[in-house]
Amino acid sequence: MTDQPADLAGGALGDDTELGRELARVVAIMARLRRDCPWDAAQTHRSLAKHLIEETAETIDAIEAGSDTDLVEELGDLLLQVMYHSEIARTEGRFDIDDVADGIVDKLIVRHPYIFDDAAVPTDMMATWEGAKRVEKQRQSALDGIADSLSALSRAAKVATRLNDTHADAAFAGLAVADEPLDTQTVGQGLLTLVTEAVRAGIDPDQALRDATREWELRVRQSGV
Repeated sequence: MTDQPADLAGGALGDDTELGRELARVVAIMARLRRDCPWDAAQTHRSLAKHLIEETAETIDAIEAGSDTDLVEELGDLLLQVMYHSEIARTEGRFDIDDVADGIVDKLIVRHPYIFDDAAVPTDMMATWEGAKRVEKQRQSALDGIADSLSALSRAAKVATRLNDTHADAAFAGLAVADEPLDTQTVGQGLLTLVTEAVRAGIDPDQALRDATREWELRVRQSGV
């Protein structure tokens, strides 16, 4: 028997056992819109992709500079995109929002055995997490599964994060390393300076970073990491 939400929460919800009650209304409204609104009915996964990107960007704006009211609104818009894609799939007989929710619940439980089972708390959280994903998804490299659609900077950061989390120290050989500790301001200013110098030299900094990251990934994969 599947555990109920309150059981899984282990008291974390306090007395608010009805948390999430409005989600059923969102599901119902989305189904109605897809049925009765010509614009909503015409949307596809591909046509909605740009809106998912836009809503994600607006959510980040609300996190960084907005109020709670702004963040509630933008998270709602982001949630709507999830509902859209799930409803499209439901009407096509592929999957529905419950399948989406069930998938993430199962994933979180499996990847947190020290909370939902009797496993010991790992000493290295990120290495354990990446190791579990690699086994689960049968990945051949630490770099498998990184989204191709990431921006150049985000992809470079993701590659570095993956290699750092899996302790692939040899992969960083040959890259310049700062001699002193960095802070956010120093990194930001350094990146801005590089971008400015690249533009003045007639170099596309985004393309340059994509090329450098691609070459780095190739070396890492060839080394067997």
